[in-house]
Amino acid sequence: MFLIAVAAGIISAAIVVAYFVAIDRYRTTAAAATNGSFAPQGPKPSLIKQFETISRPFMSRLPSAATIQVRQKLSRAGDPGGLTPAGFQAVRYSLAALMAIAGLGLAVLVALPLPVVLVAPVAGIAFAMVGYFLPVLWLEQQISARRHQIQRSLAEATDLLTLVVESGMSLDEGMLSITERFHNALGDEIGKVLREIRLGRPRMSALEHMAETTGVPELHHLVESIVQSDQMGVPIARLLRVQAMEMRRRQRQTAQERAAQASSRMVFPMVGCIFPVLWIVLLGPAIIQILKSLH
Repeated sequence: MFLIAVAAGIISAAIVVAYFVAIDRYRTTAAAATNGSFAPQGPKPSLIKQFETISRPFMSRLPSAATIQVRQKLSRAGDPGGLTPAGFQAVRYSLAALMAIAGLGLAVLVALPLPVVLVAPVAGIAFAMVGYFLPVLWLEQQISARRHQIQRSLAEATDLLTLVVESGMSLDEGMLSITERFHNALGDEIGKVLREIRLGRPRMSALEHMAETTGVPELHHLVESIVQSDQMGVPIARLLRVQAMEMRRRQRQTAQERAAQASSRMVFPMVGCIFPVLWIVLLGPAIIQILKSLH
């Protein structure tokens, strides 16, 4: 009976969705026919945008603090897929619903000693929780990867910016050269800064916003130094040269620390993987001989 109820619910949901999709297409066709001709349709919205449109009434009730926090995380991740806070929440709810249905179906199909009425709700809730928090973990992974990419490119980008500024060009031209040279997360962030400057935002304000958005300590320190040099009238070329040397020193120090930790990290693979094989190879023949002599 429970399986029949679940199947009936899924079929009813599919019928309702198909009904609303048919109404939407009928309205679009009727509007085009009313205008006297069928105008060429624009690009079809993606599945995420459709979820966002459907869930917009529910997303508008979210607290503003939660929306701002999600917006900051999406910005630090580089706005993957053009997601908005409403779209991200829609993905979370949609994935939770799909995982809940999968958990219910799995609990019904898999034979367990416990009654299905007890196992199915627990499995549905557990799968729904996994589906709800899985996009958050994915977003945190995207933020970490983008932050690491910026950290790896920052020293080289600072060297390039130093060379451009020392050659007599402006800071904006130096940032433009970075966008042309680096096609990664750092180049994207510098490109955003240049676009904001073209739209009329002050240069230092755009740089500070970039440093706060990315959340990279090295980049934040570099931007603070640039802002202070601009306020105090210190030549920016000399400052960039000092910052580039400091970043190179930090990179060497980090590499040395990782090399020093490599020996201690190799202990666990050696003890867990290499030593058992060595003991088997060395003591295996002796153990076989001892067992043969006992028999």
